[in-house]
Amino acid sequence: MSNTKPTFEENMKRLEQIVRTMERGDAPLEESMKLFQEGTDLVAQCSLMLDHAEQQVTKIVVQPDGQFTEEMLPDGEDR
Repeated sequence: MSNTKPTFEENMKRLEQIVRTMERGDAPLEESMKLFQEGTDLVAQCSLMLDHAEQQVTKIVVQPDGQFTEEMLPDGEDR
């Protein structure tokens, strides 16, 4: 098994697989419970990844002299 963490996209793909399996309703109860737990964990991981990405968002600001600078967006500012 690889030591690299799955990407957001990989987590979302796996979550979609879990949802499809559970929607079919053909998995035994024990497997459904394991899938539900895995899905819950994936949602939490994806949420953390999104929070981290949001914290890194910057905006480009044009200065009076025409130069561009980057500024971190403050919390709560409309993006």
